[in-house]
This record gives sequence, structure tokens and C-alpha cells, in this order.
Amino acid sequence: MSATEERRAAVTGVGVVAPNGISTESFWKSTQEGISVLDRVTREGCQDLPLKVAGEVRAFDPAVVEERFLVQTDRFTHFAMAAADLALEDARLGQADTAADPYSIGVVTASGSGGGEFGQRELQQLWGKGSRFVGPYQSIAWFYAASTGQISIRRGLKGPCSVVASDEAGGLDALAHAARAVRRGTDVMVAGSTEAPLAPYSVVCQLGYGELSGESDPTRAYRPFTDAACGFVPAEGGAMLVVEAERSARERGTEVRAYIAGHSATFTGASRWEESREGLAQAIRNALAEAGCAPEEVDMVFADALGVPEADRAEALALADVLGEHGRRVPVTAPKTGIGRGYCAAPVLDVSAAVLAMEHGLIPPTPNVVDVCHDLDLVTGSARVAEPRTALVLSRGLMGSNSALVLRHGDR
Repeated sequence: MSATEERRAAVTGVGVVAPNGISTESFWKSTQEGISVLDRVTREGCQDLPLKVAGEVRAFDPAVVEERFLVQTDRFTHFAMAAADLALEDARLGQADTAADPYSIGVVTASGSGGGEFGQRELQQLWGKGSRFVGPYQSIAWFYAASTGQISIRRGLKGPCSVVASDEAGGLDALAHAARAVRRGTDVMVAGSTEAPLAPYSVVCQLGYGELSGESDPTRAYRPFTDAACGFVPAEGGAMLVVEAERSARERGTEVRAYIAGHSATFTGASRWEESREGLAQAIRNALAEAGCAPEEVDMVFADALGVPEADRAEALALADVLGEHGRRVPVTAPKTGIGRGYCAAPVLDVSAAVLAMEHGLIPPTPNVVDVCHDLDLVTGSARVAEPRTALVLSRGLMGSNSALVLRHGDR
């Protein structure tokens, strides 16, 4: 094995906390079956707001995190710590393993919403009772970097740690950041994103997005690539992955589940969806080049699938621009239509699903979508049996970021 191959960024662990399942197994079962869990918003304080439908994580028990960490962190960090535990367990990296060389393991996360629920509670204390009733953890729990910090502290991980702030596309950018850290010499990175944007203050902030769906029927609220597209539905939850040097994984006898082979990011400006065609196409082109992947080698695409007609058209055209005729034939899917679009967490859940799709030989369907009005081979109805070896995952942000990530099967 060459030195370059030894430093290939391998995915060895996946941990999921999603609206359709808490654990990789339950998430995949619901995803491959095309089960939609979108429903009316039930979170306290949100029921009377204009947002009517969302993807809520309703079965999560925060008690999986120790009390001393719970009291100083927001729900989005609770998700992140739980998902990191699941990912490390999946990669067979226990406390003894991480303690042996803590400087060889780092953490990188992305977040779009931060700790809105915690922050709102403390601000209510400030204005309702006074400054003496505001807890000391308000200074850190709301912050976008809280999940990176708390995972590293809780697990004793002292390698390179960072947080990516690049819009919804930050979920993919965090994984790419982890892959590059591995190539530069870090043995293991815990990377991903979780979000908890369904607190009242957070929801009110989102109401300014023109792309947010106001539909009250869960089966009609989020239907990208159709004539009935009316915006996206937000979601909470997310996923964390263990990304490590192939050499490290092989030495531990751990299965390589996939490789992060290529990535690129561009920027085209807030809500400039027609312009995102060019920006996204350039990101795809560059990611494929970094991966050494020809357009016809792409076996499946996990679409950004915003659900806004202009944005959906731009994405379909971007695929055609780069993949040519293959862009009309390659299977495209958007499982997020069944769980909601979880901001930075959405593309990390797509990456998790892509890894599982390559392992199981199934391309999951796009729930709630039937009548496709774009020149795409969108997988709908039921999962499609296939042998995907290369996956392209796409993400765009409301503020203008575009990102593309190429995954290769674990035996490539």
C-alpha cells in the first residue's frame, strides 16, 4: 500500500439521531422503505406559529448523556454527543482506544441554528426575573462551536478541533475538513452535524426564509422536483461519522465502509437560485476531479432538493451540465423529503444514507414525490436494487453556499 493510500480518508463509523430513527439500523430501515415521518409541529411554543410541518426527533432520550453535560448544553449538542457515541461504537473505538493517544483524534462539526432553545430559555430568565437568574452556561450553550467542544471534552479528544460555518452546505464541508485533516496526518476525526431548530425563537427566525414551506398537509409540504413544489420543511437531528486514515482502520481490523474521495465548495449568493446552477456545477466538476472520477462513474446522486421550483431546476441543469447524458440516466434520490431538511445536518444524513446504500445495494426512494417535472431519473415509490460504487452528495445553503462530495465504496 502506498503512502497516499495509507492516508486515504475512510468512513469507519456512522451514528444517527434522526426523525425516522435513533441508530443507524432504524434510520436505514425507515429510509430504504421510504417512510415519511413529517408531521404537524408539536414542540412547545411552536404550535401557533405559521410553520405547520416539520421533522421532529420524538423518541430521543437525553439521559444517554451524563447530567453534568446536559445542564450546560442545548438539544442540538445532546444530539451530537449521542450520535458521536454511536459512531465511535460503530467504528469500534472505545474509551481505552481514544485514551491511548488522545492527540491523534480530533472533532469537526457544522451548525446553522446553534443552541436556540437554551438561549431562549436564558433570555426569558433575563427579561422576566433579572440577570442573576441567567445561568453561566448561556455563554457557551448557544454557540455554533458547542458540539465540537463538548464532544472533545466529554471523550477526551485532544487532536485538531474546529467548527465549520458555511451555511447548510457546512455539513459536507465539515466532512471534507475531516478528510483533509486525516490526509495531513491526524489518525481519526469525528465529524458531522446535528441541528435543533424547532424552538420558538429559532422558528420565528426561520419564518423570514421565503423558501420555507407553509403547507399544513405533511404529505404535500415538501415535494421537490414537482410542479407542486412549495418550499422545504425543516428538521432536527443529524449524524456524526468517524473518518480515519485507511492505515489506522486496517491496523485495528476495522471495516472501511466508504472513502471520502473528493469535495469542492463554491458560493453564488443568497437565494440566487438560477445562479446556483453554475456554482453547483463547478462544485460537482471540482469534486469529481479531486476524486479522479469520470462523470459516467457516478452511480447515484443524493440531491440537495430544496423544493423551490427555481432551485430544483437549477440543480437538475447543473447535473446535466457536468454529467451530460449520464445526468438523465443516473438514479437521483432525496430521502430528506420523508424527514425534513435539517439544515447543516441534512447532507450528513444523506452521506450516511449513501454509505448504507452502497453497502446494501439499494438506492432509497424520495418519499411523498410522484410526478417529477424535471429531466431526472428520480427514485420514487420504493427502493431501487442496484450496485452503487460511487455516490455524489449535493448541498446548497440559503445564503448561497454550494458543496459537492464524492464517496467511493469501501472496497474501491
